[in-house]
Amino acid sequence: MDWTRSIDAYCERLDPGFWAEPVNALTNAGFLVAAAAAWIFWRAEQQRDVPRTPAGDWAVPALIFILFVIGIGSFLFHTIATRWSALADVVPIAVFIHFYFFLAMRRILCLGLVLSVALTLVFLFAGYGVAPLLSGVIGSSASYVPAAVAILAVAAVARRLNRAAAGPLALVGAIFMISLAFRTADIPFCPSFPLGTHFVWHCLNAVVLYLLIRTLIRTSLRS
Repeated sequence: MDWTRSIDAYCERLDPGFWAEPVNALTNAGFLVAAAAAWIFWRAEQQRDVPRTPAGDWAVPALIFILFVIGIGSFLFHTIATRWSALADVVPIAVFIHFYFFLAMRRILCLGLVLSVALTLVFLFAGYGVAPLLSGVIGSSASYVPAAVAILAVAAVARRLNRAAAGPLALVGAIFMISLAFRTADIPFCPSFPLGTHFVWHCLNAVVLYLLIRTLIRTSLRS
């Protein structure tokens, strides 16, 4: 496999040049802003008069770091646009999704370690099984449908358990569905809107990932 082969996957890109997707590339700054905002919020919450997470807790900083890497990886893909830069884009996103799901099982739904790991593995394999079935309808956006379903499902279960995270997660799920719609519309609407709509996916997803981390922080500090 040629890892340096150019990839033309989005409406905005018209040639293999580095700045062929300037809007798609620059809107990745939203992920960096979201990571900075999440870090500031995490540090501020630790100073509040609320129960603290155990000493040495590394999960939230790890999520924030992964969010930062998502911004860098996506920038690389929307500038260099090769097979290897595509991996730099999708791998951090996949790590964030599944790591967050595990933490949601542990800290939002308060499940045991073994059950949380088992459900995360089920989510992992189910997602990779469902995505190919939907790809013919919504293209590459199919790989994110399981994440949207997971957010809404966790929100529903959290509501049944009377968890405070239920409302914020439902809001995040709604924003993510809108974000996913803009991602899916990029190529179909390209003839009438040459800029494409993928940049809106970046902007809304930065909000989604920030709110997910914020929700986990509030849950962790009050657990």
